[in-house]
Amino acid sequence: MTDVNQPTAHPPVTDWIHDFDHTDPQWTEDPFPIWDELRAASPVVHTERFLGCYLPTTYEAVREIANDTQHFSSRRIIVRDVRPEVARNAAPPITSDPPEHKPAKQLLLPPFTPDAMKKLEPRVRAICNELIDEFIADGKVDAAARYSKYIPVRAIAHMLGIPESDSDLFINWIHMILELGIKDESKLLQAVQEMTAYFSGHIETRKNKPSDDLISYLMNARDKQGNPLEDSHVLGSLRLLLIAGIDTTWSAIGSSLWHLAKTPADRARLIAEPGLIPTAVEELLRAYSPVTMAREVVKETTVSGCPVKPGNMVLLSFPAANRDPKMFPNADKVVIDRRENRHAAFGLGIHRCVGSNLARMEMQVALEEWLKRIPDFRLDPAGTVTWSQGTVRGPRQLPFLLGKAM
Repeated sequence: MTDVNQPTAHPPVTDWIHDFDHTDPQWTEDPFPIWDELRAASPVVHTERFLGCYLPTTYEAVREIANDTQHFSSRRIIVRDVRPEVARNAAPPITSDPPEHKPAKQLLLPPFTPDAMKKLEPRVRAICNELIDEFIADGKVDAAARYSKYIPVRAIAHMLGIPESDSDLFINWIHMILELGIKDESKLLQAVQEMTAYFSGHIETRKNKPSDDLISYLMNARDKQGNPLEDSHVLGSLRLLLIAGIDTTWSAIGSSLWHLAKTPADRARLIAEPGLIPTAVEELLRAYSPVTMAREVVKETTVSGCPVKPGNMVLLSFPAANRDPKMFPNADKVVIDRRENRHAAFGLGIHRCVGSNLARMEMQVALEEWLKRIPDFRLDPAGTVTWSQGTVRGPRQLPFLLGKAM
């Protein structure tokens, strides 16, 4: 007897152009040649999987969809096997369409200004060094499990005013929502319920004892009519900050370290020229963009000359857009001093990432502190690098040997 709660296994892909699947192990392991194949075939491809889904393959097609809120809705932002009813205030502003989107986004901008990030930076540097202290003497480390994963988790916990020691809870919820939840609805619902209960407790505490943190900031915020936000809006925004602010950045930090581990020339140059790190961060974001979002087609239209029909989802692959050779010379090469770099790693259009200043600062600090203390490191040939599946791509196991090769 089959268990109805068990997720459906997807058959392997044999024809990427007409039957792509972003959860296929081949895509997870190495999506770059797949994107090249799809881009050569058409600016937009389609699969019947996930109840029907389009994939724009060029920068131009991705930009066209990201800027078109009339034909494409953001009420669903993950391509999954099922499409249940959309919850109100699921994760505003990322799940909001105009006109609700703009006020919801403007509420979140003040805590993420460059000045606010400067104040947070010393704590992030301290987090990086606390983490390095725990493994530097061992001579080897899984850098994903013990470094990149915890930097954004602990930084966002610090901003929210919740215990950094709850990090593993948050990491588990993200895994359930962004990976397991694509094929298993029960895991997604469980994670959302647990997060809601967790944050509801913190909201109640602050009603009696307000504090100077992001949860209190959202509770004190007012909508356009001057009313407090509904609890569901506060909870939705907190879910967004936790999910969008963690997995994305830990994936970007992990991919950057993976690149530097296997590219000693780039590593040596950044150690010799630390002032180049901010430019290198932009290029690493372009080359290994972690985030693929989704839209739902709500009205028939064409994208780059290709018809798209309502009832389908769109996999909006910013990573594929960032590898488009029409937009970026030597798009398949990592050029750490690339000067012109209008990458889409933080999205395009009205939903461009609210936390881009935070992510950039965390990446820069994470690389600076690592390279200061661990200038020599390489992939451990006895270990295996594994990558996450689905909406956010980054290393989940990243075994390194530390110190010079013997």
